[in-house]
Amino acid sequence: MSDPWDGSGGPATRSRTARVPGQRAAGADGARPPRGTPSRRRARPVRRGRRALKIAGICLSLLVLVTAGAGWWFYQHLNDNINSVSLDGKGGTEEADAFGRTPINVLVMGSDGRTNKADCKLGGGCSKTGVQTGSNADVQMVVHISADRSNATVMSIPRDTMTKVPACKDSETGQSTSGYYGQINSALQYGPACQVATVHQLTGIPIDHFVKLDFSGVVKMSDAVGGVDACVSDDVYDTYSHLKLSKGSHTLKGVAALQFVRSRHGFGDGSDLGRTVSQHIFLSAMIRKFKSAGTLTDPAAVYDLADAATKALTVDDGLGTVKKLIGLATDVNKVPAERMTFTTMQTAPDPTDSNRVVVGEGAQSLFATIAQDQSLTTDPGKKSTAAPATAKATASAVPASQIAVTVENGTDITGRASAIATALTGKGFSSGTTTANAPSPAASTTLTYGAGRKAEAQTLAKALGLPASHLTQGTGSGLTLVVGSDWPSGTSYPGSSSSPADTKTAVSNAHVQTADQAKTCAKVSPYKTVSLNGVAMTPAQAYAAASTKPDSDE
Repeated sequence: MSDPWDGSGGPATRSRTARVPGQRAAGADGARPPRGTPSRRRARPVRRGRRALKIAGICLSLLVLVTAGAGWWFYQHLNDNINSVSLDGKGGTEEADAFGRTPINVLVMGSDGRTNKADCKLGGGCSKTGVQTGSNADVQMVVHISADRSNATVMSIPRDTMTKVPACKDSETGQSTSGYYGQINSALQYGPACQVATVHQLTGIPIDHFVKLDFSGVVKMSDAVGGVDACVSDDVYDTYSHLKLSKGSHTLKGVAALQFVRSRHGFGDGSDLGRTVSQHIFLSAMIRKFKSAGTLTDPAAVYDLADAATKALTVDDGLGTVKKLIGLATDVNKVPAERMTFTTMQTAPDPTDSNRVVVGEGAQSLFATIAQDQSLTTDPGKKSTAAPATAKATASAVPASQIAVTVENGTDITGRASAIATALTGKGFSSGTTTANAPSPAASTTLTYGAGRKAEAQTLAKALGLPASHLTQGTGSGLTLVVGSDWPSGTSYPGSSSSPADTKTAVSNAHVQTADQAKTCAKVSPYKTVSLNGVAMTPAQAYAAASTKPDSDE
């Protein structure tokens, strides 16, 4: 019977091998020794040696096959972990630079969904409802990686921002909307592609991809990297997110990490604006951990990280394989930490609801820097031209939320006025904006403003990229934008992107920090933003009053 590892040539190989010992046992005159002499017995060790080599070869082959099989299994296992959804082209398309390089814009979403038992346990709120359906995007960050991979910008959009949500339909659940004006985070109820479309409409930034995490995803990711270092400026106990930490630095893992990134009552003014800043501190620390020696060179750590990431994420089809996710991670890793800028979209109070916000002064410039692939940092060793985060907006500026405009269609293209008006309300301009047909065809686009309304007109023109030469003062009292035949498509005036955005305005009041700032502590709120046993307290007071409750990192 032939050896199955030899293949079809097995018996012939053994036949040739059997003749070799006899040849080696020949006498000095070349004659074969008589049958029965000890020469054949002395040849047995050679045969056993060759047999040992064959067995070793078989074992090596088995090892190669097993190793290759394990690698393939691992790759398939990670691919099978990934849940991907189509964007359906709702995020727009990036344009390549002069060298053919393309920027990357990813919308990172943190879902508040309690759609499984694990997230119900972590997020709470399911005691009466049970496992829920649908979710909101309580964390929204536009992550921009430059075309040359030399810099990146991460812009948070507060969840309480009011904007226009476009018509959407969730490809998985079938839930749909014809569009409405509401809180931006609610768009996720109609699927991730709807959230992407809403952010794209608000900012004008093309969104290539999205990444969505739920509560358990944050826990898995923080555990996979061995915890994330974070600092708080004072004792803090957020009785809502249950974050409880003493003043100073901590390594946050699992549930403690989730409590930190969810805390909105513990930091800043107790609103979502303060939370975005603490989230930037957390993400900066995580990025430094990724880049640190040992994290990405330890095979066990890489496996744990890859397994956790692929289980924790929902992504678009463009990131739906391990190879593509690795490519994205590689692009992010190319950017130095000191050239990763974290910002928060500037906001203004919603005139109709003090608990909500609208797009504020400076936001359009911030959007433009991202859309035009402009860096908010300089090369190492060079002084930044960006203004400090505490810089004030100019006194003459008028918030977009206070500006209503009549948009008139002076072209022969149906829907031009409606398209511009929708874009304006999506950017935070007043919902009192209206549309009409122009009295006569217009070859050139004009913006006419009434007495005392020049500052409003300038704010509007800046948002549209309309040159100052197209503005004129009229006899009316309001603002009238006539869309001419020189503007046949799009919601930004043609050629406006050729003018660089004002980076000083872009970072004004945007809470700017870079990922290399390791000593930055999250500012604990000095206000009575939490409640313990029915008594309003500051987070520090609540920490002292809850002395028997263990800290989150214990």
